[in-house]
Amino acid sequence: MMRGWHCLALACALSLAAAPVFAGKPAAGKNRGTPDKSAQTRDKAQLAFQRDLVSVLAPGGDPSRLLGAALLARPLFNQPPENSFHRLIERATQAEGADAAVYWVQLADCDAAADTCPNDGALQQLLTRAPDNAAVWLLKLGVDARSKKQDAAREDLAQAAAAKRYDDYTGISLQALANAAGALPPPPATLDPAHAGGAVGMQAVLVYGLAGTQPQPGLQLVAQLCGNAGGDASIKADCLALGKTLEWGSSPLARSLGLHLREVLADDPAQQQEAKDARRNLVWQVQSFAQLLARAQDDATLAQHLLALARHGGTEMSLQLAALRENGIPVEAPAGWQPHAAGNRE
Repeated sequence: MMRGWHCLALACALSLAAAPVFAGKPAAGKNRGTPDKSAQTRDKAQLAFQRDLVSVLAPGGDPSRLLGAALLARPLFNQPPENSFHRLIERATQAEGADAAVYWVQLADCDAAADTCPNDGALQQLLTRAPDNAAVWLLKLGVDARSKKQDAAREDLAQAAAAKRYDDYTGISLQALANAAGALPPPPATLDPAHAGGAVGMQAVLVYGLAGTQPQPGLQLVAQLCGNAGGDASIKADCLALGKTLEWGSSPLARSLGLHLREVLADDPAQQQEAKDARRNLVWQVQSFAQLLARAQDDATLAQHLLALARHGGTEMSLQLAALRENGIPVEAPAGWQPHAAGNRE
């Protein structure tokens, strides 16, 4: 059996990266609890600003612009039908030049309570448009496993193992959001005087926070399936092949699983140790990037650099590594550093 905590460890680290986006700095002398009136007023102003951004971006037919509008609209309640996530992402898929990244986001246009997730139409489009993307086949694997279609799920694993790349398109969503966030200047009422990052700091928080809600395949399911392979040589071979692709995947979580598969399935002890060391460095990178995000609210220059990186494009993984190098943070963990102690780093 695979040691499931390996995957959970990085999932916890990734949750730290999202925390600064949703957790503001508490006011001095205040206990945590119900926000004060100024915070409530600011929250309302920020929501109104987000709605205004959607309204400005919604007209026109550029797929990237519509993607940004859809991502901004997704968490909003009571949107006018024409500016809803459903309508905007639908229009984005219909726009000239729409690519697989738009259909990836459309996966979230579904009703979890009605068990219609992920969006089947979007998944079928991805299977046609991006058959070389392991992430698409892992999505289908999750659907088939949930439906207890064992033969289909096994074929999905084989297809994922044969794929050339893994991309969950977070980098493209970050790019669309970073461009979208600059469509309007944030009004003064949206800014928190406790954070020195000002308007650009708030924009960075908005962009990286919303990108963190990107649809993801059930990678834990893959870990379990590969861990239960037992003496099935063909499943082990597919899992090792998939692991190599995941190691070079677009997201830290995919890379984590790829390294984990090598650590527990490789026959060579040297390969196992190399994968274990690489995973330690990966958790260090994720947690170090989380700290950069936390600082962005109080450092306008840093926030501007993070937005510029997002607008430049690339993958989530390449963006994080570029941000660390740009800020003089080593991408390899210090000697003796261990992930379980990382939560105490300030």
